[in-house]
Amino acid sequence: MDMDLIFVVGLVIAAFSLPGFVSAFSDRRFPKMPLVMALMGGGMVYFAIQQNEGAYTLETIDDVFVSVVARYII
Repeated sequence: MDMDLIFVVGLVIAAFSLPGFVSAFSDRRFPKMPLVMALMGGGMVYFAIQQNEGAYTLETIDDVFVSVVARYII
């Protein structure tokens, strides 16, 4: 599987867990699903970084994201 795709999907899953954390903490309940989503997304990002060491930096995240979206959407 494409490591760039795993990296981008992991970032998206981790980003979608943030509103769940906010909602859970504002309702004073334990954030079960946001925690699972954050761990899953973080694990995917970690796996992609370990497979392609040095390929992902803060400067290249947007380039990787746009290239994956362009490759699979267009």
